[in-house]
Amino acid sequence: MNEMAFRVTSNDGTTIAYDRKGSGPAVILVGGAQDDGAENAPLIPALAEHFTVYNYARRGRGASGFTEPYAVEREIEDLDALIAEAGGSAHLFGASSGGALALEAAAAGSAIDTIAVWEVPYAVGDDIRPRFEEYVADTRRAFDAGRNEQVLELFMRMTGASDDNIAARKAAGKQTAHWADSVALAPTLVHDSVFLNRYQLPADRLATVTQPVLVTTGGPITVPYMAGLPSDFFDRAADELADLLPHAQRETLEGPDHVVDPQIVGPLLLRFFGSEH
Repeated sequence: MNEMAFRVTSNDGTTIAYDRKGSGPAVILVGGAQDDGAENAPLIPALAEHFTVYNYARRGRGASGFTEPYAVEREIEDLDALIAEAGGSAHLFGASSGGALALEAAAAGSAIDTIAVWEVPYAVGDDIRPRFEEYVADTRRAFDAGRNEQVLELFMRMTGASDDNIAARKAAGKQTAHWADSVALAPTLVHDSVFLNRYQLPADRLATVTQPVLVTTGGPITVPYMAGLPSDFFDRAADELADLLPHAQRETLEGPDHVVDPQIVGPLLLRFFGSEH
C-alpha cells in the first residue's frame, strides 16, 4: 500500500490520504485505474520546484477511506476538499480514468484553474462498444457477488491479457503482496466505470468545461498488456475530447507507456501549468 503523510476529510466524513511537496501554485495529481497514488508519485519531483504538488489516493484506495454507497459526487467532493486544503484553487493532472474524473469535477463547478489529462479511456467507436458494454455488465455482476478477484481478471482480459498471462501474473504476485493489493483495489474498477459513463464520452457535460485543457496521449498502443485494445484506442478518445472541449490543446508524445513517464510528461506539464491562458 502506498503510505501517505497527510489527511483531509471529505464532505461525507471519508478520510483522504495525500502527500504534498514543493512550493508555488497548487497542482493536484489524480490517479487512474488500480492506482493508489503510486503511479503519479514520480511526477512530484518533476513539478515540485515550481508548484506545490498534491498526490492523493482516491477513496477506496491505499490509505484513503471509503464510505458506502459509491457516487461520482463523492469523488468530486474529495477533490474539492483537497482544493480547499491547497488554498481554494488548483491545476489538475489526471492520468487515464483520473483524467475523466478531473473533467467531471470541472463540469460540476470545482475551483480548477487548468486541467491536463493523459490517455483518458473513453471507448470511442462502434467496433469496441459491445466489448465495453459486456465488460461493464460482467464486472458489476462479479462485484455484486463479492468476487473481487474475478473483477480484476475481467479487466485484465478486456485490455488483452490471456488466461496463461493472468495465471503467471497471479502466481508471481502471490510471492509478494502485489496480487492481494491488486484484488483489494478491484472494486474501484467498477467505480471507474460509473464516472466514466460506462466508458462513453459524456459530450453534453464536457462541452460545458470552460477551463483550458491539455489533452495528451503517447500515440499508438505498443505495450503487450494492452494488446487487446485497438492501437489508436486512446488517440480516438483524445481527438474527440479535443474537438469537444471549448478550450483544448492536443499533444501527442513519443514513446511513453500508458503509465506516465515523468521525464517526458513532466516538462510539458510545467509549461502548460505555468503559461498564461
